[in-house]
Amino acid sequence: MENYILEFFGTLVLVLFGDGVCCACSLNKSKAQGAGWVVIALGWGLAVMMGALIAGPSGGHLNPAVTIALAMAGTFAWENVAGYIVAQMLGGFVGAVVVYLFYKDHFDATDDQATKLGVFCTAPAIKNTPLNFFGEFVATFMLIFAIFAIGKVWGTAGLLPITWVITAIGMSLGATTGYAMNAARDLSPRLAHAVLPIKGKGSSDWGYSWIPVVAPIAGAVAAAMLWWVMGSFYA
Repeated sequence: MENYILEFFGTLVLVLFGDGVCCACSLNKSKAQGAGWVVIALGWGLAVMMGALIAGPSGGHLNPAVTIALAMAGTFAWENVAGYIVAQMLGGFVGAVVVYLFYKDHFDATDDQATKLGVFCTAPAIKNTPLNFFGEFVATFMLIFAIFAIGKVWGTAGLLPITWVITAIGMSLGATTGYAMNAARDLSPRLAHAVLPIKGKGSSDWGYSWIPVVAPIAGAVAAAMLWWVMGSFYA
């Protein structure tokens, strides 16, 4: 139970700071409005690091794709996968609610519906379902394989390099879809957007919502399979 609570709270922190930097850079009358993609990418990298530090004793997965990949690699018990994922999804939802309350005045001051949705969850810059899926697949594949490789070489000291990896993915591969890579970071805040009384919020874009869920899991599975082949290279 302790690990589930840590995963819940760590994912809450991840979304609070990750969606928080999106709010800061995007919503009207924010002092950081217009700060840009570099700030968002750095903010998300640090958000993951903070969540993982807080959830350290649980392994700091914070992401269903990470949990599934670690179970496939034999380093995490399958019987705990469902509990971790539930905790992560609940944490992501509560984190998004806290973000909304924190920035409520700025949501009220922002008219653009896409901007309001975009601080909660991802959307493609150009809608192209196969390429959008491919983008999330590749970004998550690189994240998961890097986690395996860095963990093997750096051990518990690998959190800082993984933070750099997440920031690099955001800067290099994130501009097409917003690099969700994590259902707890995308689907849970999307659900919060749907149920919260956000002024003039518009659609939650459910037609796209399956891609940031399915593609990251597919990318994580592919990375775990490649790790079965290449993991011995890092011995």
